Amino acid sequence: MKRANLFILTLMMLCQVDLAAAAVLEDMVVTATRTETAMEKIGGNSVTVITAADIKARNIDTIKDALGTVPGLHVASSGGLGTQTTVFMRGADSKNTLVLMDGIMLNDPSEGSRGCDLGSINLDNVERIEVVRGALSVMYGSNATAGVINIITKKGKGKPVVGLKLEGGSYGTWKTLGTLSGETGKLNYALSASRLESEGFSTANKDNGDIPQAGNTDEKDGYDNTTLSANLGYRLTDNFTVSAVARFLDADVDMDEAAGGYTGDGFSSTYPEIVPDPQGPTEKHTESEKRFAKVSINNSFFDKRFDSTLSYQFAGHERMDYKNDGSWDFDFKSDSDELSWQGSLHFLSNTLSLGTLLYNESMESKSQYSTIEKCDTTTQSYWLQDQFFAGDNMVIVAGVRLDDHDAFGNKTTYRLAPSYTIPTTGTTLKASYGTGFRAPSLYELYSSYGNKTLDPEESKGWDMGIEQSFMEDRFRCGVTYFNMAYDNRIGFDMVTWTYTQVEGKTKTSGAEAFAAYSPLSALDFMLNYTYTDTKEPDGARLARRPYNKAALTTRYRFLGKGLVNLDILWVDDRKASAYAMDKDGHPVDILDAYTLVNLSASYEITPNVKLYSRIDNLFDTFYEESFANATPGLSGYVGVQLTY
Repeated sequence: MKRANLFILTLMMLCQVDLAAAAVLEDMVVTATRTETAMEKIGGNSVTVITAADIKARNIDTIKDALGTVPGLHVASSGGLGTQTTVFMRGADSKNTLVLMDGIMLNDPSEGSRGCDLGSINLDNVERIEVVRGALSVMYGSNATAGVINIITKKGKGKPVVGLKLEGGSYGTWKTLGTLSGETGKLNYALSASRLESEGFSTANKDNGDIPQAGNTDEKDGYDNTTLSANLGYRLTDNFTVSAVARFLDADVDMDEAAGGYTGDGFSSTYPEIVPDPQGPTEKHTESEKRFAKVSINNSFFDKRFDSTLSYQFAGHERMDYKNDGSWDFDFKSDSDELSWQGSLHFLSNTLSLGTLLYNESMESKSQYSTIEKCDTTTQSYWLQDQFFAGDNMVIVAGVRLDDHDAFGNKTTYRLAPSYTIPTTGTTLKASYGTGFRAPSLYELYSSYGNKTLDPEESKGWDMGIEQSFMEDRFRCGVTYFNMAYDNRIGFDMVTWTYTQVEGKTKTSGAEAFAAYSPLSALDFMLNYTYTDTKEPDGARLARRPYNKAALTTRYRFLGKGLVNLDILWVDDRKASAYAMDKDGHPVDILDAYTLVNLSASYEITPNVKLYSRIDNLFDTFYEESFANATPGLSGYVGVQLTY
C-alpha cells in the first residue's frame, strides 16, 4: 500500500481539527516572537496553545499526555511513569526541539545530545503550553532547529485561593497536590507542592512474546516524584516590575536492564550470549534532581512604547544510576546559566525587538569505567526581529541572529514568516523560511564516545499553509506543508563507537492539518492529522517516527457543572530502533500501529469541591512506543479537588 496516497491524504487534511489553535484565537502568546503577541498577529508561525482549560478538561498530569494530541509532534516513552520521554517535532531528532519552562531551558547539557527528557516534568502550576513548529534558531539559538515547546506556569491573581488535590488509581498510584495563589497589594504569587508515588508495572513487556518471559517480566518498576513550584511578581510601579520563577523536582524511577536489543528484569551474562536471570537482583533505578530558576526585571518607557526585560536564569540537572544489585553505576551533573536582555520598540505599524544573551553550560560525569572532567562552553548571542503589520490583513515577521560560540566561532541564522488574510473571504495564507544550527553537545564532544572534531549541525526549513473559518468561526480548518533538511547531522558510528558527522542531507517533510467545529455552545469536536516522511541520506526511514498520526477530541459540558472529554489517538507503525532485537537475535523492524481511547469526566458538586475521574486505554490496547518496553493497559483514576 502506498503510504502517501494523495487522495486519502487530501481528504483527511480537509477534515482534521486542532482545538487549541481554534480556541485561543484572541489569546496572547509569547514564544513565537519572544514578545507578547495576539494569535492573529504572529505572522507565518505555526503555533498550538494547550490552555489550562484543556488540561482541566482532560484531567491529565503529565507533559506527555498534554503533547500527545498536538499536530506535528510524536512523544514516546521507554516505559511507565517517569521513564525517559522524548519528543519528535516534524520528524526531526528530539535534540532539535528546545523545551522551555517560563523561558528556562529544560534540555540537559549532560544528556547525550542535549535533549530534554520530559518523563519527570508534570503539569503542576502550569497555565498553558505553547508549541511553535518550524526553524526557530533565530530567536532561541541551538536546539531550536525544529521548534520550541514553552511550558508557562500560573501567575497569582485576585484574592488568595488555597487548593488541595487528591488522586489515586491503577498501578498503586497516588498523588497529592497543594496550591496557594493570589495577590496581596503589589505582590502576586502562585505556589504549589506535590508528591506522587506509583508501584508501576514491569518495564520489560510481559505481553511481548518476542522477549523472554517465565518470570523475566514480573518485577514492578515503581516511580516517585516530589515537585515544588513558585511564580512570584512584585510591581514597584506601573512601569517597573520584578518577577521570579523557580521549580525543583526530586524523582526516583525503577528500571529494567537492557541487553541484546530488549529489556528484562536481569541478565546473568552480556553480549553476545544474553542469558536472562529472572531470579537475580532487581534494584536497578535512577535518581534525579532538577532545579530551575529565573529572575526578571521588566521596565516600560515613553508611555509603554518601549519595554525592556533583563533576566538571569539557571538550570541544574543531576542523575545517579544504580545497577541491579543496588550498587552505584554512574552519575551525571550539569549546570547552565544565562544572562539576557531584550528591548522592544512599539510603533504604529511594527514592533522592533533586539536582544543579547550570554549563555554558559557545563557538565561532568563519573562511572566505574570512565570520567568526564568538568567541561563547559560559552555562547554570546545577538538578535534583531521586526514584526511588521500592514493594516489589519498582512503581518511579516523577520529576524536575524548572530551566535558567537567559543568553540565553533560565529554562526548567523535568519527567518522570514509572513501571513496575509484575504479581506473578502477571511482566508489566511501563511509561510515561513528559516535557517538553524545546533552545536555539538558536551557529551558528543568530550565523553569516551566523543569526537572533538565535530562541526555544528546546520539546517534549513520552510512551510506554507492556508486557514479558513466558516459559520461565524464555529468551524475552522487549515493545512500546512513543511519541509526541513539537516546538514552535518551528528550520529553514532557503531564501528568506531564514536559520534560522527553523517554525510549528506537528512530530510523530513509532511503536512499538518486541523479544523474545529462547535455545533453547540456546550459541544466541541476537535480532530487533527499529521503526515511525516523522514529520510536519512541513504533513503532509510528514521526510527520511532510514524508516517501518519491522527487525534480526535470530543468535549461536552452539561448542567453547567459537568464535563466529559473523549480522546482518540491513532499512531501509524514506526521503524524500530536499529538496536532492537528479539530473543533469538533477529532484528526487529517495525513497531505496530495502535489506537488509544481515553475518557475523562468531572463534576463540580459545589463551587469549592470538584470530583473527577479518568480512564486511560479504555480498550486495553497492546502497543509499544519502543521495542520490548511496556505501556499502560486499561487503567483508571479518581480524584477530588478542593479550593477555598
